[in-house]
Amino acid sequence: MSKFDEIRYFYDHEVNEALGSIARDPMMKALMNFTFPDTDEQVWLEQFKNVHSISDFQHQFVAFAVRQILAKSSDGLTTSGFDKLDKNTPYLFISNHRDIVLDTSLLNLVLLEGGYIMTASAIGDNLVRKKFLNVLAKLNRNFLVQRGLPLREQLTSSQTMSEYIREQLYNEKRSVWIAQREGRTKDGNDSTQQGVLKMLAMAAGDLSLTDYFKTLKIVPISISYEYDPTDSLKMPQLLARHRDEEYIKGKNEDFTNILSGILGQKKRIHIHAGDILDTELDEIAVTIDNKNKQLQAIAQVIDRSIISHYKLWPTKYIAYDLLHNTNKYTSEYTEQEKQLFIRRLEMRIDPSDPVSRKYFLAMYANPLVNKLKVDNNRQ
Repeated sequence: MSKFDEIRYFYDHEVNEALGSIARDPMMKALMNFTFPDTDEQVWLEQFKNVHSISDFQHQFVAFAVRQILAKSSDGLTTSGFDKLDKNTPYLFISNHRDIVLDTSLLNLVLLEGGYIMTASAIGDNLVRKKFLNVLAKLNRNFLVQRGLPLREQLTSSQTMSEYIREQLYNEKRSVWIAQREGRTKDGNDSTQQGVLKMLAMAAGDLSLTDYFKTLKIVPISISYEYDPTDSLKMPQLLARHRDEEYIKGKNEDFTNILSGILGQKKRIHIHAGDILDTELDEIAVTIDNKNKQLQAIAQVIDRSIISHYKLWPTKYIAYDLLHNTNKYTSEYTEQEKQLFIRRLEMRIDPSDPVSRKYFLAMYANPLVNKLKVDNNRQ
């Protein structure tokens, strides 16, 4: 038994049996009907029998599903920065996190279509408690982040995950995707949690922190949706925080978020691959000798990359102007775009509630605010 068995995705020799175990699940039928609307059930059930690796499953089914999601719920996906990457090199992609399933699914579609190494991707085990979702996640090369453990077990789990990520990058030559923070960004402020970097550093062995991070080939990823399909679903947690109340998730809340993210309107989407962290790590090694301060500095480097390359769609400028009651950015959007956004706001929250209105608008405006701060600090 491998020490990674509790968290790992399926080995290829396990794939066919695992897929067979969920082939007739009603949720699989719904997924396949969505992906191949004109195909009879018996056709894809028969095709499943020929799937013997994760690569087979991703090429023959997952890629088609993601393309359908884009076709039905977006105005298209654009990218930048990927031409700087080597197609035969595994990278550690550290990404801002807006959507449970789509962030990594869209990145992997870009990698697949560009001929790059696709990722093993971290997903919270709280999101895949249902058997169908657990199996589907592991069939799609997701490994599990164990949530809600007691402190001692959490440390052991973090060590295991750190070693697993190292194993993927070093030995399996497999790229890895992790979010810059635990859980999605709810308020539009993309920031890297030092705890994520601390976890990664646990497998450094004899290498210094910065030398080890150089070997991981860290690439910050900025993903930006014109409309956040789960914007209204993020509001209860933001309002609870505003009232200084504990927020308790509803029973099927995560699943509702997954479905809304997949099916909800996103309009345009952009993914940018930043530069590999390299000279910045050398500079941090020379100027900072305290490990915690080094982690803080690395987090800031990742944040600067993600924020400065975040695509600012018209919705960000509209939200800023509405929030601050100004016409500062009217050149960045049309009157029609503004009216569409206002209609969305009115349909998704109670616009007469000033607190809800403020938090909804800030969710969209904060990427612009943060980008302005980054640009000012560079001057």
